[in-house]
Amino acid sequence: MKHKNTTIRAKLYFLFVILITTSFPGFSKENKLSNNDKPRVIVTSDGEIDDQASMIRFLLYTNECDVEAIVLSSSQYHSESHGHWAGNDWVNPDLDAYEQVYQNLLKHDSRYPSPEYLRSRTAVGNVKTEGEMEEITAGSELIVKILLDKSDDRPVWLQAWGGMNTIARALKTIEENHPERMEEVAAKCRFFFIWEQDATYQEYIRPHWGKYNIPTIISDQFEAVAYRWKQIQPKEMQVYYEAAWMKENIMGNHGPLCSIYPAHKKTSERNNFEYYEGDFLSEGDSPAFFHNIATGLRNMESPDWGGWGGRFVWVRENTWLDPVPVEGYTYPEGRWYTKNAWGREGTRQHMTSFTHPEYRAYFKPMWRWTPALQNDFAARADWCVESYENANHPPVVKLNHAIDLKAKPGETIQLSAKGTSDPDGDNLNIRWWQYTEVDTYKGSIEIKNPTKKDASFEVPNDAAKNETIHIICEVTDSGSPQLTRYQRVVVKIK
Repeated sequence: MKHKNTTIRAKLYFLFVILITTSFPGFSKENKLSNNDKPRVIVTSDGEIDDQASMIRFLLYTNECDVEAIVLSSSQYHSESHGHWAGNDWVNPDLDAYEQVYQNLLKHDSRYPSPEYLRSRTAVGNVKTEGEMEEITAGSELIVKILLDKSDDRPVWLQAWGGMNTIARALKTIEENHPERMEEVAAKCRFFFIWEQDATYQEYIRPHWGKYNIPTIISDQFEAVAYRWKQIQPKEMQVYYEAAWMKENIMGNHGPLCSIYPAHKKTSERNNFEYYEGDFLSEGDSPAFFHNIATGLRNMESPDWGGWGGRFVWVRENTWLDPVPVEGYTYPEGRWYTKNAWGREGTRQHMTSFTHPEYRAYFKPMWRWTPALQNDFAARADWCVESYENANHPPVVKLNHAIDLKAKPGETIQLSAKGTSDPDGDNLNIRWWQYTEVDTYKGSIEIKNPTKKDASFEVPNDAAKNETIHIICEVTDSGSPQLTRYQRVVVKIK
């Protein structure tokens, strides 16, 4: 009976994915970003020390998105009423340091926003207490202005690095003053929450805006790059977070912005793991904007496709949560957060990636990208101080065919990355691989010449109509640090 229920659920999930990718806003082909578009982003943050670390990295990626707002908010952990509030001006030193490296960043990408622009888009939201959403604040009003603006109909990714209360206040203002525009506003919105760090999504947003099916990602996988990374990152990945790597590649001799990056200040122990002075501390909120970096993985097209910000599965309504690798697992109703999220529970039970295969699998959608993520961070740290010629820049992956293909069982698919190049003239290493966790076809394929620009595979004879096979073209250059970009090919069986 258990197997039968699992099979039924899998079939329902497959049907829902087909529905959501063709009808929900944000996942329809008509609303996909073009190659020349950048995602629009609103960051809300509670100013925790890991938010402060995430903000340093985020500023180095502001060339990859249109920053609509940076808004201070509260959470169950941090607010003005808590004893460790960072202050309503904690972002200002980061922006001052960004200003000092801004001209050098422009040498590497002219799309970096000016410090003046970023300051004009930074505001204080609802910060007084956890979940407070009654007060109309400068931050909530800035979000209202952005969402009501008719001059730009591109999607807006609203990221909650802390609680969702300032976002909730903005939506409540729209509901109260412009109820006739709620559907229009909802069609623009995309949510990415790092846990539900207050109750406002469940108590206000979901009841009042749920009927509009705003795509909502709620992450527990973020812990792979948060405080407990030594429990979660596989041993072979930990070198990218250890003090020697961090000091050499980020914090040392990389200018004023990277010099204020928060790392461990002293040797300490957490859950029987020792952390050393200079070790990576935490960037638990960074997956929210990792998801918006257009690497070629196309993860913004659907949360279950997977990318640098993790991979998620549809659970209910418009909500996508972390894929739990336990047969028959039932997701809790209501909030997905520190008290009940599966990964956090596993940490409490002292699982580690070294000894528990389910724990390792649960966080793999995040840690699998560790070398690419950290090397990319290191390159941008170089951009703060180096000339264009003395720094590395990511390869440009171009395919000699469409990224969406249709094929019959038994048909041979020819793959080609002949348009791929590198701005620095570096040698390129190519790897074609099947993203099996994402496929709706549950078998495996054999890719011929997987390390060549031209590769191929035969569609298996047992592939059924409308099933999909995802192939990733992963390209890594020979520069220092080595940088990686991708193209995803989705083959649909006809």
